[in-house]
Amino acid sequence: MDVKNYIKAARLRTLPLSVSGIIVGSFLGYNDSTFRFSSTVLSTKISIGATPLYQSSIFWLAILTTIGFQVLSNFANDYGDGIKGTDDNRTGEKRLVASGAITPKQMKMAMIITTVITLVVALLLIYVAFGKDNFGYSLLFFGLGIASIAAAIKYTVGKSAYGYSGLGDVFVFVFFGLLSVVGSYFLFTKEINPTIFLPAFSIGLLSTAVLNLNNMRDRVNDKKSGKNTLVVKIGAEFAKYYHYYLVIAAFLFTTLYTIMEYQNVIQFLYLIAFFPLIKHLIVVYKNKNEADLDEELKKVALSTFLFSIFFGLGQVL
Repeated sequence: MDVKNYIKAARLRTLPLSVSGIIVGSFLGYNDSTFRFSSTVLSTKISIGATPLYQSSIFWLAILTTIGFQVLSNFANDYGDGIKGTDDNRTGEKRLVASGAITPKQMKMAMIITTVITLVVALLLIYVAFGKDNFGYSLLFFGLGIASIAAAIKYTVGKSAYGYSGLGDVFVFVFFGLLSVVGSYFLFTKEINPTIFLPAFSIGLLSTAVLNLNNMRDRVNDKKSGKNTLVVKIGAEFAKYYHYYLVIAAFLFTTLYTIMEYQNVIQFLYLIAFFPLIKHLIVVYKNKNEADLDEELKKVALSTFLFSIFFGLGQVL
């Protein structure tokens, strides 16, 4: 067994994007729970559930759980597209099952092992966040964990793989955006503030933009292989307009949130991450060869990660 092949299949460059929602939700959750913790200290009713050590444990366990889901998704994507022949003539780096570096049987075993490890970490996260007294919440998040695993696998695996019917964008928006941000916020606070859906929309839209770029790059090959992504369905030109809307709407939702929750100008720190995206949109607009969009994937993914960091810092500084 060549470990390097499994590391390649894990696609480490996708991990910063996958944790962006956790970072945003955790910053917001930390900010709100710390405010309440300070209030309880002043009234001499200190709760261990709001201490920095407790909050740090939730954050890192949530990060590890999300990384597990992402690696599982990447393994499943490599496996599903590989056995269906979709990756035989793909643009960009070779996939491991399609190239024969990892056999389908070996990849299935890697998926099983990743699933088990991720479930164990997720259960530990649930226990740390909710303890023994919030069984309802624990059951809910366990169900969400199972749903995340199913979504990671069913993107390309099986006859009803939703990635082959144009629904990948919806699932990415929901799981990378809404569930990631709102879910991690809830782990800290045990409540939902409706306004946090705005930055959750932003993360979801930027994550969908990365998927859209990937599908724009692979459009020709996907069409030949019968992988009917949204880009294949709407065509190259409309896919560009769709991409503009995703990025611009992400900016608008976060700006609306910042205005609604405005306290000081540092909250607009996230704008730094949007400057590279302006240049990116120009590149997409001028693009004639879809294969050249491969380099843009890194730019949008890293800009989303930086956005999550700058946005979060703007909330707590």
